[in-house]
Amino acid sequence: MTQTNARKNLVALGTVVRREVMRILRIWGQTLMPPAITMTLYFLIFGKLIGSQIREMDGLKYMDFIVPGLVMMSVIQNSYGNISSSFFGAKFGRHIEELLVSPMPNWVILLGYVGGAVLRGVMVGAIVLGIAMLFTKVRVPHPLVMVSSVLLGAVIFSLAGFINAVYAKKFDDVAIVPTFILTPLTYLGGVFYSVKLLPDWAEAATHANPIFYMVNAFRYGLLGVSDVSMWTAYALMLGFVGGLGALALWLLKRGTGMRS
Repeated sequence: MTQTNARKNLVALGTVVRREVMRILRIWGQTLMPPAITMTLYFLIFGKLIGSQIREMDGLKYMDFIVPGLVMMSVIQNSYGNISSSFFGAKFGRHIEELLVSPMPNWVILLGYVGGAVLRGVMVGAIVLGIAMLFTKVRVPHPLVMVSSVLLGAVIFSLAGFINAVYAKKFDDVAIVPTFILTPLTYLGGVFYSVKLLPDWAEAATHANPIFYMVNAFRYGLLGVSDVSMWTAYALMLGFVGGLGALALWLLKRGTGMRS
């Protein structure tokens, strides 16, 4: 790649990301406020009311235990939701075709949309973490693990949301996966409980849930405890990034669901 092409790609990437960020900020009442309100209710109901009846979970106060899961849940849901709605909106409005016929490489298009979705996920995650500080003292024994696990989780579900948007034919198709797949996997991914409390069959099933590893990696970064090995968690997350990224680029190259 020549220096001129690299500069053009950088400008194109910045343009796509900037458009996504401006969209997020322009409708902040829909993109940033609802997750903040929802997570505040989780902290009040599960952390304060129910948590006061539960002494400890994995040697931690229950409020402390659920903070990493709630932060990661908000990151996952908002990263996925942002790119699936944004890219499907581009398909529905027919302006995705302008990107496809431009000299912009497919990886720039994908990276631009993923970058915008990751930024929204991280912004919401930071807001939720700030709210958590109102209820408990937040410690960060492993900051690099905390940051990297959030970024990898956001990238994974941004790519998954992109693939969902590629195949979606109507707006209802965008909502099916979050409702019937993403939400159950999140709630069963160790957000509110330790896997050690489960019977053997349920514990084995939980280990097949990829969100379980993301939540525990972030919990290790924030609290220093985890139900899984960090090597396993990172190997799985990096594998998902590689696999979903390759699939997304292949779909873009083929123009699946995007060309009449």
